[in-house]
Amino acid sequence: MEKISIIVSCYNEEQALPLFYEEIEKVKKQDFQDVDFEYIFVNDGSSDKTLEIMKKLSSKDDKVKYISFSKNFGKESAMYAGLEAATGDYVTLMDADLQDPPSLLRQMYDTIKNEGYDCVGTRRVTRKGEPPIRSFFARIFYKLINKMSKVEMVDGARDYRLMTKQMKDAIISMKEYNRYSKGLFSFVGFNTKWIEYENIERVAGETKWSFWKLFKYAIEGITAFSTVPLVIASAIGLIFCLISFLMIIVIVIRTLVLGDPTSGWPSLVCIIFMVSGIQLFSIGIIGQYLAKTYLEVKRRPIYIIKEKNF
Repeated sequence: MEKISIIVSCYNEEQALPLFYEEIEKVKKQDFQDVDFEYIFVNDGSSDKTLEIMKKLSSKDDKVKYISFSKNFGKESAMYAGLEAATGDYVTLMDADLQDPPSLLRQMYDTIKNEGYDCVGTRRVTRKGEPPIRSFFARIFYKLINKMSKVEMVDGARDYRLMTKQMKDAIISMKEYNRYSKGLFSFVGFNTKWIEYENIERVAGETKWSFWKLFKYAIEGITAFSTVPLVIASAIGLIFCLISFLMIIVIVIRTLVLGDPTSGWPSLVCIIFMVSGIQLFSIGIIGQYLAKTYLEVKRRPIYIIKEKNF
């Protein structure tokens, strides 16, 4: 009998986790009599009773495995740990808040089995329930990154997807410290089909993704899969050098021919501030790439396990 490994990364999900387990078990009994399930819950340094709930679930269901980190390493690390631990013929990544509808899982499985795809991903066609400002910047981000990167990023794509063991092995073979999974899923290739659905609000608890965290995650994605910002910084520097050269020629001609001495220190100060700001902005872009390189060469572990039940 084939097996599906269901990986659920959890950070302070004590309210949502029991509801998730109940719902996924319901789907299993209704739609998956011919397929075995393996649950891998990853506790990403939660400060509530998330780990206790995982232990209770594992005590009554031997298919439930859990991994508990020594601290909060982030969702990317939790997903990677789950992928490494998965033993199923197929692997899926889901959130405990039920924003990833388990009811789609059978359709995803049948698509891979019958249509020859290696992966079936999900994407939201609406962002109902999200703050408008967040939705606006999310759309802008996908437009920007698809113009700057050779790796396609699908607007509205979720981490929720079902993939073959071959694709899972390809993803975990990339052991980079700075991870952006949506890009990695696209980078490894394989045939992927997308299933669209309307946004679903959390079943319980609150989102852990603030606007600032999403902004940093977006920067992570851009620097991980594009060097265009470095080209932009170089181009801006070249443009301002040319402008400065032309302005010097204009000033010299005006002084020699028209006898018009240069004046106006306020405008000069404004120009200095503008050019200095652009220089700092360009240095900041370079600094982002240097920082990523610095973190990679230290080769620190992606995660540290405190305890697990397998």
